[in-house]
Amino acid sequence: MENKEIYDFLIVGAGLYGSVMAHELNKAGYKVLIVDKRNHVGGNVYTEYRDNIDVHIYGAHIFHTSSKQIWDYVNSFVPFNNFVNQVLAFYKGQYYHLPFNMYTFNEIWGVKTKDEAIKKIEEEKSKENIKEITNLEQQAISLVGRTIFEKLIKGYTEKQWNNKCENLPPFIIKRIPLRFEYNNNYFNDIYQGIPIGGYTNLINKLIEGIDINLNTDFLKNKQNLTKIAKFIIYSGPIDEYFDYQLGALEYRSLTFDLEKINKEFYQHNCVINYTDSDVKFTRIIEHKYFENDKSDVTWITKEYPTDYSLGKERYYPINDDKNNKLYEEYIKLAEKEKNILFSGRLGKYKYYDMDDVIQLAFDDLKKFNIVID
Repeated sequence: MENKEIYDFLIVGAGLYGSVMAHELNKAGYKVLIVDKRNHVGGNVYTEYRDNIDVHIYGAHIFHTSSKQIWDYVNSFVPFNNFVNQVLAFYKGQYYHLPFNMYTFNEIWGVKTKDEAIKKIEEEKSKENIKEITNLEQQAISLVGRTIFEKLIKGYTEKQWNNKCENLPPFIIKRIPLRFEYNNNYFNDIYQGIPIGGYTNLINKLIEGIDINLNTDFLKNKQNLTKIAKFIIYSGPIDEYFDYQLGALEYRSLTFDLEKINKEFYQHNCVINYTDSDVKFTRIIEHKYFENDKSDVTWITKEYPTDYSLGKERYYPINDDKNNKLYEEYIKLAEKEKNILFSGRLGKYKYYDMDDVIQLAFDDLKKFNIVID
């Protein structure tokens, strides 16, 4: 690709982070170019309009935050609805409410009050007599007891990580939120919703008027692309930037089985987790619930956790000691690079919620003397 025009900033990645950075830099008067190796904008929040339904191509994305600043910011581009995520778990023919709350405890033990629920959990924990926590199974049981662990945590977690809970480190479940009230709202944040018209609508508003080249792999064209911009903002994988010279950072990946169903509804809830290990997928998402879309057909996604290998999409970083140490070594290499900022989910090797991605962009913009009011 040849482009003789000089840009102030070249932003690698047209996801939420890159789009916010591009918008604010452009707004401040800088000339910006975005490149992305995919054939669409939006990264993993990309939505596609099918049969009057905004389909979340890379799995469910529900925006939630307690920051009024961030909520007002995204709503200044696209109005958000008031969708509340209320998840169900399905285990051996029975539905349970998530996150763990009084509805869940009633469904599992028949208890009706907070004191009864606490007593049942404490009884189960005391039976285990766990002296030292060395794995995820012990960690989970020490928090919620064996019944909840067996029905609602074990199978789902082992599918997610492709390993037995007894072999997984306890840090994966540092804590498990327990609500001793009848409250099915999956998130505790004050603000929650979905952008009307889908996330692609939000991204398009953010990058409106900004030059963008899709189907463009920055790393394969790095020699030419770095010549046309004064500064690079790189939100791609940090290990890939350095050609994996220290080794590859590890991730878990996902496979999405997206299917059109020729009836009005497939299931009676937007998100249903399948916690039985005999069911290979972890959850089914029915997309029309996100915006209450009206259609005679429906679209669903079955989500399968998969092992990561080079070339697959990176979803969940494995932030154990080995990988975190390797990441720190890559940071040392990054610090030697001139006129480039490594950031975003893949540049930071960290899982971020969407509001945290925007906050990260706000923080990074301060490096260029741009402060978001």
